[in-house]
Amino acid sequence: MTFFSQHSLTNLLYWVTRKKWLILSFFFSILLFYLPSPEGLGYQAHRTLIIVLVALILIISESIPLPAVAILILIMEVILGVDTSDGVASSFMSDAVFFIMGSLMLAVSIVYQGLDKRLALGVITITGNKTWRIVLGFVTISALLSSFIGEHTVAAMMLPVALALIKNSGIDTGKPTNLSTVLLFSIAYGCAIGSIGTPSGGGRNVIMIGYLSDFSMAEISYLGWIKFAYPMLILEIPIASIILWYTFTPNQKVMDSSVRKLKIQVTKTGKMTTNQIMAIIIFFVVFMGWIFLSPHIGLGIVALIGVFLYMVFGLIEWQEISNNTNWSVILLFGSAISLGIQMKETGAAFWVADKTLNYLEIIFQDAGIIRWFVSVIMTGLLTNLLSNAATVAVLGPIVLDMGGNPVVTGLMTSIASAFGYLTIVASPTCMIIHATGLISSSDYLKAGWKLFVASIVLLLLISTYYWPVLL
Repeated sequence: MTFFSQHSLTNLLYWVTRKKWLILSFFFSILLFYLPSPEGLGYQAHRTLIIVLVALILIISESIPLPAVAILILIMEVILGVDTSDGVASSFMSDAVFFIMGSLMLAVSIVYQGLDKRLALGVITITGNKTWRIVLGFVTISALLSSFIGEHTVAAMMLPVALALIKNSGIDTGKPTNLSTVLLFSIAYGCAIGSIGTPSGGGRNVIMIGYLSDFSMAEISYLGWIKFAYPMLILEIPIASIILWYTFTPNQKVMDSSVRKLKIQVTKTGKMTTNQIMAIIIFFVVFMGWIFLSPHIGLGIVALIGVFLYMVFGLIEWQEISNNTNWSVILLFGSAISLGIQMKETGAAFWVADKTLNYLEIIFQDAGIIRWFVSVIMTGLLTNLLSNAATVAVLGPIVLDMGGNPVVTGLMTSIASAFGYLTIVASPTCMIIHATGLISSSDYLKAGWKLFVASIVLLLLISTYYWPVLL
């Protein structure tokens, strides 16, 4: 009995040591719950901020698995009375979640048909065998494509390409390595960079254009947006490539082995089969649907139509999709969206932004500095916690009401909302690459903070010296 007691005590102490952040967050949430709500903050908004803080502590500390954090967010939203169970369920299963789920399933279907290897070989034909050129090529291709068709779509297309190269490199694909990290981040960061290029690159760009028009401040055309934003996109491509390469320098400087294996595998498969051709046609239909139909029926429904067609035509079985789809990333993304909606609906996001603005007025006397800080720094930080569209939706009216040139302020806010480099939940593309299991949570900050700072400096220079020339 004594041995059992000592053994149990040892196990308990070991568990407490490993889960100290979980325990601390639990007591921290209870303390905040019983503290009176700050002035101007409703009880629902107060409790929503408690959930945000607890979720951040658990995500950063990695004390429990991310899917568990996702589930806890949903539980706390109901238990703390932020919303009803039906309301939370409604905010969880949005079109964006459908899109993530559909995109992951489409990627599984593409890999199942062997198209990832052919696509990978096509990309390598352009970039060559040297790893640094492949990284630069991935960032460039992802950025240019995502500027016109949306970062989610491009990430879904490029992910199988990177996975095929990693799989054929001969390294252990069961754990993160510098090679897998640099290739996957080159896709995610390339997509984020590209999303600023045109109004169709991201929903928050359209939101900002709508604000400027609705408030009778300015009218920005599609081409006009490109003139303002595309130079920054072009400059960020080499900056991101260099930062990624020197942060996650892989041992494999040349990927001859991967390319050779790809060529052999593609050659052995012979000419494209009828199923592969059909798979390409269906993906092209989905691709065109994302461009033309998504404004009417949503990105998620278009993606699910593609999955439906793959199964109907017998190109993949449901069991294959079910076994190879990472359901944890769907849980995490849905919970993040749900929390972002609650932040907006309860007024918590507006309260945080408003209080921050008031404090900044005490610190900074220059209104221009305050506008820049809120438009760039605050937007950049919030977009790593909420969705970029939600960030612009909440901060947009605030920053446009702060004076100065509304076009400059609006563009800075919209572009800064693309700086989602710091967390897993910063963007769907960050979640998609994390779903592979080849990226660790700590890797996001290693390169992310460098690109975050570099992007802020570049945005400051462009908004100060280039944009005034266009106005």
